[in-house]
Amino acid sequence: MSELLRVRTFGSFSISYKDKLINGRNKSNESRFIYLMQILLHAGEAGVSKQDLEQALFYNSDLKNVHHSTQSVIYNAKKHLLAQGLPDINFIEQRHGVYYWTSEIPVEEDARVFEKKIAEARETTAPARQQQLYLDAIHLYTGEFLEQQASVVWIAREARRYRELFCECVEETAELLRKREEWYLLEDLGKYAAKVSPFAEWETLTMEALIAMSRYDDAINFYEETFDHYMSTIGLKPSDRMQSLMDQLGEQMNHNYEVLDSIQEKLMEEDPGKRGGYLCSYPIFRGIYHLTERMMERGGQSIYLMLCTIVDSKGNPMKEGPMLGELSTRLKEAIFSSIRRSDVISQYGRGQFLVLLSNTTMEDCKIVQKRINDNFLIRHQRTGVHYYVNSVFSRYQ
Repeated sequence: MSELLRVRTFGSFSISYKDKLINGRNKSNESRFIYLMQILLHAGEAGVSKQDLEQALFYNSDLKNVHHSTQSVIYNAKKHLLAQGLPDINFIEQRHGVYYWTSEIPVEEDARVFEKKIAEARETTAPARQQQLYLDAIHLYTGEFLEQQASVVWIAREARRYRELFCECVEETAELLRKREEWYLLEDLGKYAAKVSPFAEWETLTMEALIAMSRYDDAINFYEETFDHYMSTIGLKPSDRMQSLMDQLGEQMNHNYEVLDSIQEKLMEEDPGKRGGYLCSYPIFRGIYHLTERMMERGGQSIYLMLCTIVDSKGNPMKEGPMLGELSTRLKEAIFSSIRRSDVISQYGRGQFLVLLSNTTMEDCKIVQKRINDNFLIRHQRTGVHYYVNSVFSRYQ
C-alpha cells in the first residue's frame, strides 16, 4: 500500500509524508506551492478547473500571462515534492482542462475525514457508536478551515460550511449525552467546543453538566470566569441561556445541614481589612443593585450609579484597539482605590465600569471622579474617562 499524504486544514495548514513535514516554511517563494496544494488536495477526485486553479493562485495579482505562471507553479511544485522524498511520478495530472492530484499517492485530509465521520454517525442507529463517531469528528475540528487564508473566496465558503457542520455535530452530540446522562463527557464537550470555536456560547453545555452533577461551586466559578472573559475580551455579557442556567443553579443549590455560626463564618469576607471598593462580577452587581432598590423603600439614603467610560483624545468611547486592555486594567485599579469599602464596582464592557456609591451626594460623586482621574491619568496621556451619573431610586415605593 502506498504511503499516505496527510493533510491538516483545521486551525493551521500542513502536509506530511512518511511523518515528514513537506509544506515548506510559508515564505513568499513557497506561498504559491501552498495555495496550489491546498485547493488541489482538498478537491480530491473532483479535481480543479483551470479557471479556478488560476484564480486560487493569482487572485490578487495583475499578470499578463496567467497560464504560463500557473504552469511554472506546477513545475516548481513537482520539483519541491521530489526534493522532499516523494516518489518520482506525475503528481499533478491534467485531463480535459481539469487538474487532479495523482491517485498513486492517497490523501488523508482532516476535513474530509471529519465529514465522513459525521455522515457515518447520522447513518448508524446504535447510540453508542453514533456518539463515538460524533466525538471523533468533533476532536478533528481544531479550528477554522485554513484560517490564515480566510479572505480567499473558496476557503471562506468552505470554512463557513465546516463551521456549521461542527455546530450541528456538537448539538447532536450534546443531545445524545443528555439522554445517556453522561455529564462528564458533556462538560468536556462544552469546554472543547468553546476552545476551538470561541464566543459561540458553548460554555452553556459545561454549565448544564456541572449543575446536573450538583457541582455547584464549580458551576458558580465557571460562570464568573466565563462572564469576565466575555466582558474583558469582546465587551458582551454571556447569553440569556447562561443566565437562565445560573438562575436554575440558585434554585437547585443545597448545602449540608449546619448551625448558623458556621454558615455565617463561611459568608464572611476572607480579608475583612481589605481596602478599596467591593469588586464583583456583573451578575452579583445586578443582585446588589436590586437589593439596594428594595432597601431604599425605608428612605433616608442617597445612592448614585456611576458609569465610567474610557474615551479617546476626541472624547469618543474606545471600543477596540491594542491599548484598551491595558487602559481598562488601569481604570479598574484607579476606581478601586478611589472609592470606599462600602461602594461596589463591576466591569460592564470593554473600557466601561459601573460603580454604586452609597450614602453620598452629587458633589461627592464629583470628588470621586477627580480622585479617579488623579489615579488614572498620567503625564501627556491623550485618553481619558467620561462619567455618567444617575440617582438610584426605588420602584417599590
